[in-house]
Amino acid sequence: MSRALAVIKSSHPEPGGAVTVAMTLLAIGVGHRGWSILGVFLAVGATQLAVGWVNDWLDADRDRVTGRTDKPVASGAVSRRTVGIAGLVAALAIPLLGLPFGLWPTILITLVGVFALLYDWPLKSTALSVVPYIVAFGLLPAFVVVALPGRPAPPAWLVAAGALLGAGAHFANVLPDLADDAATGVRGLPHRLGATGSTVAAALLLLSATLTLVFGPPGPPSWAGWAGAAAAVVVLPFGWYATTRARGRGVAMFRAVIVVALIDVLLLIFSGRVV
Repeated sequence: MSRALAVIKSSHPEPGGAVTVAMTLLAIGVGHRGWSILGVFLAVGATQLAVGWVNDWLDADRDRVTGRTDKPVASGAVSRRTVGIAGLVAALAIPLLGLPFGLWPTILITLVGVFALLYDWPLKSTALSVVPYIVAFGLLPAFVVVALPGRPAPPAWLVAAGALLGAGAHFANVLPDLADDAATGVRGLPHRLGATGSTVAAALLLLSATLTLVFGPPGPPSWAGWAGAAAAVVVLPFGWYATTRARGRGVAMFRAVIVVALIDVLLLIFSGRVV
């Protein structure tokens, strides 16, 4: 593995890329055009790069202890110092990338970065580990809307759906690593609930997010809304079942989260009633 590829892999590109693409699609759906689409992509992308790199920088020793050869720092493919510097640069870039949109969008995207990093430290190993996800994912769509010309206020249902989606993602994201985390003393809320409790929490929160997106906007749900809700009802139980049947580090529920997240964003784009 080349050093450049190792640095990219250390950023957790799968979940980070999914969040960045989702918010960029949302930006297009709510009316961003031209340079502002790229601006949203870069600002949101910086938050995801920062939290991914800082996470691997902080967890380097823990990943070595648990034999996480899939982690570039733990396997020696890239130095801890390099990943730490990359995380610092990405974190400092967040408010700078928000500035072209104005003061309030800059504050919102900076808060997204702050709460995301608060998960990495010190909240990851506490019963409050879900709080950064609730706040950051609630603020992300708010940033996308407030960054529009005229600074429209984000609808409450949109912020609520983002927060629910983030909370559900937290529980599902931790599922593949519960055993490794327990071996190194990580005790976030999902670890306290256990695999079954976290799986149930993830499924209920994500389904709640989908239903909020379907029934939250004014007017009757669209055909796309009904289709999205039906898809979520199928995908989440399938991910749950596949996770319970998997041997080793199952990631089926985690991937189901990404699928449902993209379904939810597509609901926003095709509804045409976000703001």
